[in-house]
Amino acid sequence: MTALLIRLGVLVVTLLLVVVLVWAGCLFVERQRRLALAAAPLAGDLPGQLESKIHILAFSSAACTQCHTLQQPTLRRLQALRGDEIEVVEIDAPGSPELADHYRILTVPSTVLLNPAGEAFAVNYGFANLSKLQQQIDASLVSAH
Repeated sequence: MTALLIRLGVLVVTLLLVVVLVWAGCLFVERQRRLALAAAPLAGDLPGQLESKIHILAFSSAACTQCHTLQQPTLRRLQALRGDEIEVVEIDAPGSPELADHYRILTVPSTVLLNPAGEAFAVNYGFANLSKLQQQIDASLVSAH
């Protein structure tokens, strides 16, 4: 009976530790997202003109499988659907450490959506599907009017 109680105690402590670690990780990611959204606009530092388009900064790397098999095809589809409203800017995260640091990029793929003034209004760490990106764009367009 004592051995069973010890095992049960170890299991409970382990589960509590996992819950605390996951909670701390979620807080960390949310803090990074808030800092990224508060980052200074990059209007003059972006490739091309800002014009009146929403820019999607697509952070990736050469070794990122999800970037090439999931995120890039999704962004191409989004560009085909919303080409007059958006511009996708591909960024090699390891090759652009200052820009990756500016937007607190934690992983690739990551996407940062900028309004025409160059201000970030959405940050997605990891793969962002078509529906999510369209909802973020629509929400930004509604709030702009």
